[in-house]
This record gives sequence, C-alpha cells and structure tokens, in this order.
Amino acid sequence: MRIEVTIDRDACMGSGNCTFEAPGAFGLDDDMIAFVVDPAGAPEEQVVAAERKCPSRAITVHREGEPPT
Repeated sequence: MRIEVTIDRDACMGSGNCTFEAPGAFGLDDDMIAFVVDPAGAPEEQVVAAERKCPSRAITVHREGEPPT
C-alpha cells in the first residue's frame, strides 16, 4: 500500500530537516518552504522519519485510503 504525504506550507518554517531525512521525497522552494517531490522518492521509513523530525509538524504521512492521524 502506498503512502500519502502532505505539507502544511503555512506551518513550514523551512528547517530543511525533511530534505535531509528523505531528499528524494521532499524539496525546498525558493522561499525555503518544503514541498513533496515524490512520496515514493525515498524509503517509507525515511519519509516517516522526516515527518517525526519536522520541528513545526507541517508534514503528515498516512497510508493511502486511510485518514491521517
């Protein structure tokens, strides 16, 4: 089952932790705000680690078809 990843761009503070933890899944735009490049661009455990290490809790990861927790 695939994972879905969303970012609350209003909450993102641009720390870059997500791009460090899962560089294939996340990127930073010119304003240093995170965006999802490809949820499958990094191993699932790295994407989940990025969610956990986000200081502003802007990242949400959940299984496709299931509600976010």
